[in-house]
Amino acid sequence: MKKNLTTIKNWDESQRPREKFLAKGAGALGTEELIAIILGSGTTKKNAVELSRELLDAAENDLHRLSKFSLEDYKEFDGMGVAKAVSIMALFEFSKRYQTEKAQPLPQIYSSSAAANNISPLLKDLPHEECWVMYLNRSNRLISKEKVTSGGVSSTVLDVKMILKRAMAKLATSIILIHNHPSGNKKPGKDDIIQTKRLVDAAKLCDISILDHLIITQDGYFSFSDDGAI
Repeated sequence: MKKNLTTIKNWDESQRPREKFLAKGAGALGTEELIAIILGSGTTKKNAVELSRELLDAAENDLHRLSKFSLEDYKEFDGMGVAKAVSIMALFEFSKRYQTEKAQPLPQIYSSSAAANNISPLLKDLPHEECWVMYLNRSNRLISKEKVTSGGVSSTVLDVKMILKRAMAKLATSIILIHNHPSGNKKPGKDDIIQTKRLVDAAKLCDISILDHLIITQDGYFSFSDDGAI
């Protein structure tokens, strides 16, 4: 029996799309409910779920067909202004880009030179020190790279707990630490060696490997691993 739909605000809270999403997760929602969340609101004559149902009916419940609707197609539906139409069209464009990126294999970091080539453009010309971390999976493929500190012209301080917490959240099995030396000196300083050892020792307790620590300069890099220091 079809529910008498007025405004969503008058529904039982457990049945409202947003509240249902928060309580049970996206998988618990029907397609029309997900679209209703994107639309945000309905009209004085129909709520967002009813409007979403009209869109799906017109597309014969085919999301691929719905993604081909033009702005003018959407505007033919009562209650579908430019803002709502653009929101749906933007969602489909986002989905296309996501699928494209997802299809691309993660870069594999198989050597110090591969890591340096990946990160060096971000660091080699900086006038101050920055420390970055590469998080890798079991196949040494790069999950992500993140800046963890930004310091002065001569030093940065590592937050070991934060780095390892991020690694575990990403299900990374190994880490490459990277920082730059604006001075151009490739050799690690005393603090570099001490902080590297702290990270290596702490990572062992979390079953995470520190594969390397790179020092990037304008004309090259130093690798702790290549030097036998890790």
